[in-house]
Amino acid sequence: MMLRVAVTALIVAIAQMSSAPFAPRMFKASGHLMPYRLFVPKASSQEQKLPLVVWLHGASGVGTDNNSQISAGGNEIGSRLWTRPDIQDKHPAFVVAPQAPADELWGQPSSNKLTTFGQMVIDLVDSLAREFPIDRERVYLIGQSRGGIGVWDLVAKRPDVFAAAVPVCAVGNPTKIAAAKDVRIWVFHGFKDVGMPVANARDMVAALKGAGATVKYTEYSDLSHDIWTRVFADPELPEWLFAQRRSSADCTGDRDRH
Repeated sequence: MMLRVAVTALIVAIAQMSSAPFAPRMFKASGHLMPYRLFVPKASSQEQKLPLVVWLHGASGVGTDNNSQISAGGNEIGSRLWTRPDIQDKHPAFVVAPQAPADELWGQPSSNKLTTFGQMVIDLVDSLAREFPIDRERVYLIGQSRGGIGVWDLVAKRPDVFAAAVPVCAVGNPTKIAAAKDVRIWVFHGFKDVGMPVANARDMVAALKGAGATVKYTEYSDLSHDIWTRVFADPELPEWLFAQRRSSADCTGDRDRH
């Protein structure tokens, strides 16, 4: 009952934020253009540096309209959660939502190199950190489905960039993920997911634990692929995410006792 109430409250809150102040922007690198939306917190005018949440959309967000990645197919839930007034009041943060066309991927787990748009995400983070007071020790990567594959791929190949990551209903390469052992990761997956087999999520978690990583895993026994409504209604997720920081403490596990 409590979970149903939380999910309903989340949907209502997202609906009320349909005009959340994501500014449309365009990023150019290596001859490619990448549309993106940027949320700038009110607290950014202060002296302190603030976290950056990077949202990688799923298949419903692909295109060049610079809108679907924050408004279509569940992407509005995962992208706009972090701009919610109650969360911003407690955890002010920048939120960026880049968009990739249908023929480009955020990540390619079988490759040793970043994809074109995966590299552009890294370059965009660098660019934003030069323009705004962003805390490079608190850059968080979140994505679902197609975007979740990108999350797995980016943290495996560029673990130095991110303090924490949240791959939702996605697959990765267990043979490469040990490189991300110092990134705090919370994995979400549905037991009944056919397109993204749950066995892979379990293998990714096992590989991380085998490398000495601190990793959280939530598996929904009653759900298949569309788990994002449940994931982003979890009240523990924002608190966990914003507690993560890249520092010398990464090797101790002191920051996350779950």
